[in-house]
Amino acid sequence: MAIERKLPPSASSLSESMRDLGYSLQTAVADIIDNSISAKATEIDVLCSLASDNPALCIIDNGTGMTENGLLLALKHGAINPKTERSPTDLGRFGLGLKTASFSQCRQLTVVTRQGGNISAAQWDLDIVDERDDWIVSILDDLEVSEFEFIEKLPLSGTMVVWRKLDRLFEDMSGTRRDEMVNEKLSLVERHLALVFHRFLTGEFRQYGKITIRINGHEIIPFDPFCRANKATQLMPEEKIVVDGGVVKIQPYVLPHHSKLSAAEYDFYQDRSDFISNQGAYVYRNGRLMAWGDWFRLVPKGEATKLSRVQIDFPNSLDESWTIDIKKSRARPPQAVRARLSQIIAKITSSSTRVHRGRGKKLFDEVAAPLWERYADQGQVRYAVNMKHPLIESIVAGLSAEHVEILSTLLEVLASSLPIEMIYSDFSTSPRDLSQARLNTDEVVDKLKALKDVLDTSGPFDNEAFREVLRSTRLFEPHSDVVEKYIGGEL
Repeated sequence: MAIERKLPPSASSLSESMRDLGYSLQTAVADIIDNSISAKATEIDVLCSLASDNPALCIIDNGTGMTENGLLLALKHGAINPKTERSPTDLGRFGLGLKTASFSQCRQLTVVTRQGGNISAAQWDLDIVDERDDWIVSILDDLEVSEFEFIEKLPLSGTMVVWRKLDRLFEDMSGTRRDEMVNEKLSLVERHLALVFHRFLTGEFRQYGKITIRINGHEIIPFDPFCRANKATQLMPEEKIVVDGGVVKIQPYVLPHHSKLSAAEYDFYQDRSDFISNQGAYVYRNGRLMAWGDWFRLVPKGEATKLSRVQIDFPNSLDESWTIDIKKSRARPPQAVRARLSQIIAKITSSSTRVHRGRGKKLFDEVAAPLWERYADQGQVRYAVNMKHPLIESIVAGLSAEHVEILSTLLEVLASSLPIEMIYSDFSTSPRDLSQARLNTDEVVDKLKALKDVLDTSGPFDNEAFREVLRSTRLFEPHSDVVEKYIGGEL
C-alpha cells in the first residue's frame, strides 16, 4: 500500500518564483483595481510617493472594506478555488492576484482596510519569508498603521494596498533618473487603465456604476477602441452564442476612415494606438478588457482589416472555457466562438476594405478627369497617369510626335517607379502626416498662373473647367481660398 506524506513547498523558493509570472507595472496595478471594483468601489486613487526614505505606491478605494478575518483570507495564497462559483460582478478568479501582482513589483505588501469603523492591517514581507522560510504574515497595530503615508486618504469604508521595497519598479535606479523612469511607467499605467477599464469609466454597466480612477490626482480619461462617439463608425449586428450554458456576445465594428475623424479625435487615437496593430478582437470578461489586438490566427493583420474591431463579452462563469491566465491578460476563445468569429471577420473585412476603397473611389470620381487611373487586369492592379487629362492634353498639343513619345515614356517610368511599399507604410501608420502640397501663397499663385497658361494654349479655358483640373491634381487642396481669389481676379 502506498504511503502518503505531506510535501509542502518551500515558502522562500515559491514566493520568489511567483514574482516572475510576467506582470508589468500596468497589469499589476490593473489586477489590484479588479479587487477594488469587485468590492463596489466608485473612487480609486493610485498614488506614488518618491520623496520619503521608504518610497511607496498606494492604491486606495472606497469599496466595502474588509474585516480582519476577511483581510487575512484575502492575503492567503490561493484563498479561493478557481472552480468555485463567483458573483457575476466578481473580476477575480484564482485568489492569487493581490499577492502575485504586488510581489511582481515590490517585496513588501501591506493592506489596510476599514469596515464599520474598524480598521485592520496586515503585511507580507518577502525578506521575512526568505529568512524564516515560512508563510509569516504580520498583523499591524494602530501606531504602525498611522505611520503610513496617505493613510489619511483612506475612507470610512475602503481599502488601501501599499507597495514598499519597490525593487522591481526602481530597477536599481536612483535620484532624478529614477523619478523620471517611474513617471514614464506611470504614464503607461494611465494608458493601460484607460483602455482596460474604459467601460467602467464611462458608467456603461449599471451593476457597477460609474467609476473614477486617478493617478496622483489626475483623473483618467477612458479610451474607447471602437470610436463609438463618431457617427461614421459602423455598428454591425450583434450575435450571441451559447457556450457551456453561458452567453457570449459578439459585436463587430468598422472604424471610420481617418478623414472622418476630427483633428482632436485623430490626435487622441493616433497618440494612443496604431490602427494596424490594434485591429482584432477585444475580449471582455464581466466588462473588463482581458485581451485585444488579436485575430487568434484566424486571419493575418493587414491593411484590409485595420479598421476592423470585434467586441466579445463573456461572463466569469465561462473562465475555464476561455482558459483565462492568472494575469488576466490572455484569453483563448472556445471552438464555437472561433468558428463564428471566422465568419464575422470575413464580413467586416469587406466592410473595412470598402471604407478605404470607397474613399479612394470618391477621390477618383469627384473630378471629371482624374490625373491618375486605376486598372485591374486579370487580377493584377496598376496605376498610370491619365493621358486624357486636360493638363496632359494641353502639353501634348504643343509637342512634336517625337517629344510626345518621350513624354509618354517618362510618365510610364514615373508611374512604374512609385515607391508603393514606402507609401503604404507611411499611410498605414500616420496617414495625416502625408502631405504632398507644401506651398506658400506666392508659390500657389505662380503655379496657378503657369497651369492657366498651359491650358489656354488651345484657347480660353473657362473657370469651372479650370476648377476641375485643379481638383484633380490635389496640389491646391489646402489653398482653396487662394484658388477662388485667383479665379475671381482678386490675385
